[in-house]
Amino acid sequence: MSDLLISLLVFALIFGGALVGMVVRPLMSDHHQTSDSRDVVKMTMGLIGTLTSLVLGLLIASAKNSFDQKTSQVRQMTATIILLDDLLAQYGPEATHLRSLLRQSIQPMANRIWHEEGVSTARPVRFESTAQASAFENELERLSPSNDIQRSLQSRATQAFTEGAQIRLQLFAQTGGSIPMPFLIILAFWLSAIFVSCTLFAPTNLIVMISLFVCALSFACAIFLVLELGDPFGGLMGISSATLRNALPPLNL
Repeated sequence: MSDLLISLLVFALIFGGALVGMVVRPLMSDHHQTSDSRDVVKMTMGLIGTLTSLVLGLLIASAKNSFDQKTSQVRQMTATIILLDDLLAQYGPEATHLRSLLRQSIQPMANRIWHEEGVSTARPVRFESTAQASAFENELERLSPSNDIQRSLQSRATQAFTEGAQIRLQLFAQTGGSIPMPFLIILAFWLSAIFVSCTLFAPTNLIVMISLFVCALSFACAIFLVLELGDPFGGLMGISSATLRNALPPLNL
């Protein structure tokens, strides 16, 4: 189910709570509408409202932190690839084939990163390195440096490759949505209960309904924002793969 569809469903549930309150209100007897009953409902809904606002704020902050972290990891990986290519260029003509393999490995790696988020988390997924990355690692280990400078460059290149591989594994391990579905259902229930209380005792008019509509829409937008931030490699706010794909210029042999 898409993030937009989930947000629209949440909006329907929240605003539907206001409509339920309008329907139930005429059916209530006089002893249910005493001032004591109103005070109790206001107090309980105030507590639920406070809890909901805290949880929703924490969700937005957590999703934003996760989004920023993955954005930073993609940038670090791009910088590591550029550094690795520069080290191989300094190594000499012997590393030209490695530089070519490095460029060939970028596109398959980016494809996997930007499509792993769509894999269902209900089934276990095993990490598999691309054939291009494995070939690059083997060729890097087979280099035969002839002097201290080349040995140092090979060591630094191996370290840079290892750092890039670690970042790649972190991105793989962090796949999945930021909001579990049961949690989202509970949050929608809290908001619906608040909106039921809004129309349960007070008479409604056009201004009241417009205000409730805008408020329900705002909550749905907040849910949509959390869902979008939780999917950094897709959706409207997804991280662009262009920077990583175009990290290295074509190799002129």
